[in-house]
Amino acid sequence: MKKLSILVVMALVTMMSSCTAQGQSGSFKSDIDSLSYASGFSRFEGLTDYLLAQGVDSTMMADFLKGFDEGVKNVDDKKFNARRVGSNVAKMFLDFLPQANQSIFGNDSTMELNRTLFVKGLVDAIAKKTEVMDQVKAQAYANQKSNELRERVLEKNYGENRIAGEQFLADNKTKEGVVTTESGLQYKVITMGKGEKPSANSQVKVNYRGTLIDGTEFDSSYSRNEPATFRANQVISGWTEALQLMPVGSKWMVYIPQELGYGSRGAGDVIKPYSALIFEVELLEIVK
Repeated sequence: MKKLSILVVMALVTMMSSCTAQGQSGSFKSDIDSLSYASGFSRFEGLTDYLLAQGVDSTMMADFLKGFDEGVKNVDDKKFNARRVGSNVAKMFLDFLPQANQSIFGNDSTMELNRTLFVKGLVDAIAKKTEVMDQVKAQAYANQKSNELRERVLEKNYGENRIAGEQFLADNKTKEGVVTTESGLQYKVITMGKGEKPSANSQVKVNYRGTLIDGTEFDSSYSRNEPATFRANQVISGWTEALQLMPVGSKWMVYIPQELGYGSRGAGDVIKPYSALIFEVELLEIVK
């Protein structure tokens, strides 16, 4: 977007001042007149950046000044103010549309909310027209359908991760030493400690290394040379379950299905939605 040139800024100041304080500074009749003009003039600071942020560049000054002049002349007109508020609300809600599309459809540019019907729904709500649906039904439907469509898009884009994870865990389940719990969590004991087992509310200190099923490492306390300390129920549910099975001093390999990990959310750039995870976990102590 173009920045306002010095000439345009000066033209803007001149035209605005002509709308508010007729005449030149030399024709002011009193100190209050001069103060009034100076007070208005001084408020211009920062307006340039605001206009640019609102999408008003140097090619739109005539339209901006027309609207400004209308606003000054009709500041006490309730109907004019209602139209102005309506315009602002329209912009606010239409600015929300790209965020809603991103939230529901992610980066899938082939799907987006219908702008015309979005606006019609909003207008009907304002007019209290409930022939199609009322506020409660609309909210419930929007939540349900948004979740369904979001899952559909995620499945389309990342379903291969879920299938690969399920196949990995099915194969891993048959390997010697691997234990599978009722939830689907899998673990293999490297070292079985002899200490106390933590509860879900216990503060624990652990060393760990996390990888994807293809071996890609995404996190490691070993690499940082610093164990991690946290409460057992403040992490993904697969970790919470595994920690409560481990006596202090244990070192296990833990294999976490996507639904016990980050699920459809994913985490960061490496852990994509529906990713099964592998952790080497060493429970060092329960922090009292």
